[in-house]
Amino acid sequence: MVRVGIITASDKGSRGEREDHSGPALKELIREMGWEVVEYAVLPDDQLLLEKTLCLWSDEINLDLILTTGGTGFSPRDVTPEATLAVADRLVPGIAEVMRQESLKVTPKAMLSRAVAVIRKRTLIINMPGSPKAVRECFTAISSALPHGIQILKGEASECATPDK
Repeated sequence: MVRVGIITASDKGSRGEREDHSGPALKELIREMGWEVVEYAVLPDDQLLLEKTLCLWSDEINLDLILTTGGTGFSPRDVTPEATLAVADRLVPGIAEVMRQESLKVTPKAMLSRAVAVIRKRTLIINMPGSPKAVRECFTAISSALPHGIQILKGEASECATPDK
């Protein structure tokens, strides 16, 4: 079973001034994969708090996958990528590249996304967009590769190559 955490980065959402719709959209997509959402939080756009939560969920709760939503734009308060990079052991640039590539088919604004994907210990952390529609589009674009990547991180798979015929 893949254990997942979802963090929505939103000042207004954390204060109860706006309802989070992207986090629930991710929960639904995770359940469709047959995975379990173990942790869910709506946090303010605060880099240190985001870093602390990412570390806790990765290091102590040992989640396999953490998905963040929101905080990847140009606003001075958008610090999700900085928090994610601050806790990273290794980068996984292909995931964010695919999300941007697929999103560009829908809107030219996709090039403004600063989302990143990283590995911390045995946890994959991926920054997702803040809108439910964009979350669905981006998750669909990457979902077929995630099970294998997570299996490798968990030590359950080692071969990526297809045998020669």
